[in-house]
Amino acid sequence: MNLETKYLGLKLRTPLVLSASPISNEIESLKRLDGNGIGAVVLHSLFEEQLIDEQFELEYHLTHGSESFAEATTYFPNYDEFRLGPHEYLEHIRKVKSSISCPVIASLNGTTIGGWTQYAVEMQNAGADAIELNIYNIPTDTNLTSLQIEDTYIKILEEVKKNLKIPVAVKLSPFFTNMSNMAKRFDEAGADALVLFNKFYQPDINLETYEVEPKVTLSASSHNLLSLRWIAILKGKIKADFAATGGILTSADVIKMLLVGANAVQLFATIARNGLDYPLVLNNELISFMEQKGYESIEEMIGVLSQKNLKNSSAYERAQYMKALSNYKLKF
Repeated sequence: MNLETKYLGLKLRTPLVLSASPISNEIESLKRLDGNGIGAVVLHSLFEEQLIDEQFELEYHLTHGSESFAEATTYFPNYDEFRLGPHEYLEHIRKVKSSISCPVIASLNGTTIGGWTQYAVEMQNAGADAIELNIYNIPTDTNLTSLQIEDTYIKILEEVKKNLKIPVAVKLSPFFTNMSNMAKRFDEAGADALVLFNKFYQPDINLETYEVEPKVTLSASSHNLLSLRWIAILKGKIKADFAATGGILTSADVIKMLLVGANAVQLFATIARNGLDYPLVLNNELISFMEQKGYESIEEMIGVLSQKNLKNSSAYERAQYMKALSNYKLKF
């Protein structure tokens, strides 16, 4: 049974990919996953703000001698336990590449156009097989139009792609007025793959301290339905590959994403819950499904249930809400 898939121009031995997460900072954990059938790993993101902080710190020390500098990290998620600085991140890429056999995808998280995008070249030089560009932004400027935001995202991708030889994936949020148009624009700007969708960690209020705190929860399978829908709709309309992320917990989740058109599926929550050996379980259950349905390869499965391959092309569109609601039965 052939579990190989092509994603970002890379040949993966299975469609299972470790998503950007704290797990990627532990080389021994990555070795375990590599031996347990993971197809590729995405390292946790290096944030634009980290690079800016480093530049300010260097300038401070050059102009103020050896005095200490307090980095402004209060607006970061609380990931100090696994966060690596820019130089450490590059060294980590080198160590991971020398330790595992599957492809290593570095991750950049940014929201503005600037020199930080050139850091992608250093990631490439450190040995990364690809870059995942995580455009994570909550627009709060009331004078900023949606077109301005979208143009900025496209320009960020173009800047990153400018000097790279390795492929680039773009990890997106679902909050665009016309996702189809944005997917097309990213495709035309050179995105080799789209990762759908980014998970936003929403703030919560602590009623004891009156402080705003990040709310971190692991995904559930119900969280993957939006990704499933949009991959199904977009498959075949653009050239870029697709990776599904968020709420991919079971082999059924994996299979559904492949059938609608994903070339790869990204996992974190299910590994956090079930352990580093869980990819073995998922791959074995995937093989059982393929044998049952008569598939000899993953490539045969990809896109079978995408919108373009369905007789009822409206199955993923608004008309289906009428059917779903009319068939819903109250249980009281």
